[in-house]
Amino acid sequence: SPDQTAQLSLLSLIIKGGYLMIPLGVMSILVVVVVVERYLALRTNRVLPKALLEGIANLNAVPGAMDPRRTYRLCQQYPSAAATVVQSMLLRIGRPQSEIQAVVNESLQREASRLHRGVRWLNLAAAVSPLMGLFGTVWGMIQAFFLTTQLEAGQNKADFLAEGIYVALVTTLAGLTIAIPAAIFAHYFEGKIQTQFHRIEELLFQLLPQVERYEGRMRVSAQTLWDDSVDGDSESADPAPRKSRRQNAPLES
Repeated sequence: SPDQTAQLSLLSLIIKGGYLMIPLGVMSILVVVVVVERYLALRTNRVLPKALLEGIANLNAVPGAMDPRRTYRLCQQYPSAAATVVQSMLLRIGRPQSEIQAVVNESLQREASRLHRGVRWLNLAAAVSPLMGLFGTVWGMIQAFFLTTQLEAGQNKADFLAEGIYVALVTTLAGLTIAIPAAIFAHYFEGKIQTQFHRIEELLFQLLPQVERYEGRMRVSAQTLWDDSVDGDSESADPAPRKSRRQNAPLES
């Protein structure tokens, strides 16, 4: 049937493409694997969970009422890029604003680099695949012209050369078939990462003023925040109210 003929013709072209079709085939598998992996890794719930946003908004609905312990525990419940950055900020609470901003920027860059890790492979495939295909085409055409010169007089050199050229172009077609989807998905993922990190920066912009009020008033660590949260301590981390309660307590006789 015509469909079977087309399928066999495509298979024969792939076979005639030569050994260079092997690395191109490996590259195509790599692109498919990376696209699927990045699609799953860059889902919103993996980078900026909706439940985390809603929880932080509820905990910090009242200006000046931020509870670092409960916020840290919430980040532990929803591990993600956003949670990691917020935790890095909470672990520097009480320190100078410049130090907090430096740590937050470093954490943002680290998470962005981690999420871009697979996208770099797509950019590499988009750049290298056409060059590999072009290399195969040039090599195939050199062979075709060389073999044409070896034909005896009276043989149809035009038909022989035409067949050699169309076979040589198979690798270029394969390279473009890999590079075009790789470039499209790389652009899509980069845009998605940029959008999600803009939302994370907006979240940090909302939390930073509440963190600044603790400057010079308290020092915390991951163990302190986590132990308090496990024990169910939901009182405010602001040391000032606790000091006030101690001052107002009745003296023992």
